[in-house]
Amino acid sequence: MGISAVVIARDEEQRIQACLDSLSFADETVVVVDSRTVDGTAEAARRFTKKVYVLEWQGYGKTREEAVARAKHEWILWLDADERVPSELAEEILSVLQQEADHVGYQMPRKAFFLGRWIRHGGWYPGYVTRLYKRDSASFTNSHVHEKLSVDGRIGTLKNDIHHYTDDTIQHYYDKWNLYTSLAAADISEHGKQFHLADLLFRPFFMFLKMYLFRLGFLDGMEGFMLAVFSAHYVYAKYAKLWELKRDKTVKRTF
Repeated sequence: MGISAVVIARDEEQRIQACLDSLSFADETVVVVDSRTVDGTAEAARRFTKKVYVLEWQGYGKTREEAVARAKHEWILWLDADERVPSELAEEILSVLQQEADHVGYQMPRKAFFLGRWIRHGGWYPGYVTRLYKRDSASFTNSHVHEKLSVDGRIGTLKNDIHHYTDDTIQHYYDKWNLYTSLAAADISEHGKQFHLADLLFRPFFMFLKMYLFRLGFLDGMEGFMLAVFSAHYVYAKYAKLWELKRDKTVKRTF
């Protein structure tokens, strides 16, 4: 029973090799590189696999579907370039797929690292994600950001963690932050959400309280504090941009 690993990437020359090395257990690896990439991501990926495609960006969900369409095996394992499959998880994946089970997908806990620290609290761990599935039993949503996999059938749960090296530096976090908040604002606007001043007054503060106090983010030290503050700022910017979209329908999108 074959496994196709699928990765999409943009400007990930420094991280994609470690990602692909961790996928050496898969029967094939398909990499789709965003055509807006300006570094050597594609060349770095080709040192690992011949199945590297530079495609025009169509949004996260549709671009992932384009990558899956170029894979040949029944089971799909999808990752981002900043994620890794440790050997324990690889062995577990191979083991469960050899068993006769009626699952069409598997979720796994995600161990996320922020500024070099494993974030155990704040609602981040175990943070289960469904990353392994039968290609004919699932599809990606078309959200602008934080797209999800919609699975039609039973989902099993794996014990071992997938590793996510989300942001090594504060600069890297904010390099993504501006784009992601714009995409998130577009998503909630398209779902009919109207702006209210309370969104700016209360939502960011509640996000900080939820992550730092209620979900024990303070146990993650300075990194946990920064993550809670940054997440509150993310929420503030998302709703500020929603206000901007509702105020001026001519606001030019840059994504």
